[in-house]
Amino acid sequence: MGEGLGPEVAGFLASLSVEKSASQHTLRSYRLDLAQFYAWLASGDAAVPVVGGRSTGRTRKHGFAAELGPVQPVGVDQLRAVTHLTIRAYLAFLQRQGFSRRTIARKLSCLRSFFKYLMRSNLVPSNPVAGVHTPKLERRLPVFLDEEEIGGLLSQPDTSTPLGLRDRALLELLYGTGLRVGELVSLNRGDIDYSDGWVVVRGKGRKERAVPVGSEALQALGRYLAEGWPVLRARAPAEEQSLPEAQQPLFLNKLGGRLSDRSVRRLLDRYASQLALGRHISPHKIRHTFATHLLNHGADLRAVQEMLGHASLSTTQIYTHVTTRRLRSEYLRAHPRQRRAPPPEE
Repeated sequence: MGEGLGPEVAGFLASLSVEKSASQHTLRSYRLDLAQFYAWLASGDAAVPVVGGRSTGRTRKHGFAAELGPVQPVGVDQLRAVTHLTIRAYLAFLQRQGFSRRTIARKLSCLRSFFKYLMRSNLVPSNPVAGVHTPKLERRLPVFLDEEEIGGLLSQPDTSTPLGLRDRALLELLYGTGLRVGELVSLNRGDIDYSDGWVVVRGKGRKERAVPVGSEALQALGRYLAEGWPVLRARAPAEEQSLPEAQQPLFLNKLGGRLSDRSVRRLLDRYASQLALGRHISPHKIRHTFATHLLNHGADLRAVQEMLGHASLSTTQIYTHVTTRRLRSEYLRAHPRQRRAPPPEE
């Protein structure tokens, strides 16, 4: 997990995995953030390889991964020498490289957590990030699909094949429950209650919640489990197939093992391309779509909060800005007193 970056990074990532139930996607992002920081430390303010141009954070992140190559681990003495001035210089470097405020804030959060772990482990005397303020972020409204677009996306998989059956069930469940992608791929067969229509989800911080599942998703899951799942699972090693049914992974890859979050992102990109939506569709956009459509149709905000697994209602309230904007648009379009007034007579 932290291979090549020394025992401090390996221990930090292991603690995130065990104590925080961090997803593989989060662990990969944090490892890359620390690799970038280590490379910068080793080179002073030298140019750390970056993919050129004003590309998206996602493209640049993977570009870093490809360009950095092996990174020399930083010793404890070097980590102890890091001060708040070092951190500020690194943030200035990232800003010069053209990273967005949001990306810089995420990298700063990673460093804050890393040095907090080092303090707990008595490896550094203090946290140099503690006094560094996070860049102020503009609150972005969630991007979501309209009902016609999500309907088109759900209809893309070829359900005459085992993988197509899996993809249809996966997309229906993703849109029907608003799960995070890490929660989705962690599901086992025993987590679905078909009789009452619930899915038991293990979310952030190992918190469990129950989320209702609609009839369309249950129907797609039922067909996948009857016709597609057995074909895929037969390709897995015998010892994996011998697990109790309730512990068997729900969504399988083409080799019969558990599907990864990266594979979910790839299949979403493929189906969005087939649909010619003209923009990137991530699992989180499907989550935004789930919440926005519920509120558009009158769902209670606190109920949506529980289904999404948000600890704070304020996190869920951002979706009300989207629905309020839609309501105002409809009001301006339809209310008689909001019709365009005639020009004044001269």
